[in-house]
Amino acid sequence: MDHSSSIITQVTRDEEENATCPARGRREGKGGSSKKPRSRGIFHSLFCCLCHKETEPPPVNNNAPLLVEENGTLSKVPAKPLLPQIKSKDAGKICVVIDLDETLVHSSFKVYVLKRPHVDEFLKRMGELFECVLFTASLSKYADPVSDLLDKWGAFRSRLFRESCVFHRGNYVKDLSRLGRDLNKVIIIDNSPASYVFHPDNAVPVASWFDDMADTELLDLIPFFERLSKVDDIYDILKQQRTAS
Repeated sequence: MDHSSSIITQVTRDEEENATCPARGRREGKGGSSKKPRSRGIFHSLFCCLCHKETEPPPVNNNAPLLVEENGTLSKVPAKPLLPQIKSKDAGKICVVIDLDETLVHSSFKVYVLKRPHVDEFLKRMGELFECVLFTASLSKYADPVSDLLDKWGAFRSRLFRESCVFHRGNYVKDLSRLGRDLNKVIIIDNSPASYVFHPDNAVPVASWFDDMADTELLDLIPFFERLSKVDDIYDILKQQRTAS
């Protein structure tokens, strides 16, 4: 798999854009916002939203989970589930929450989004077996267009972004209890343990990926998930997987 076939999109910028919006290598949770002329197009907006993380305050989360904070206070109970009612075609299926950056793709300071090797096969098969949900701590104005280009098969039934995360002890956490699905039928695939700190027993960890075009982790996971799709309770299988690892 060569670099040219794995680049989702690439854009060029003039010197002024380089000065005003220096793109960086993204890690999960980086993002920002600034106004840009409409004529510069979607991909200029796509990548410039990665800038100015330091100046962006944490989002206001009006649907925080029921958690005991360090000062002993309780945060608010979520008003409604993050996901819509499950579709009939997905009834009985396990819900698999899939991270974006450094799990499926890597966004480079050179201003391109590089696909992880075998991501196409992985997403296609996962969409056939599970109710797949994209859940990223990135901003929607970056992650939504990338997902449009990445997900050719409609594997993602829903997409959740930074505003759906819980800002907890300096990290954007993906609280699986807020999805509106039975937790014994929910799995999260993520490269960042901080993202699933509330539900580590539901996680299938993956190594962070940046540019290793010989990587086969997604391809190697397909047989495991094919077996997992047939179980009624995910916890025993995931525990066995962690023990074997």
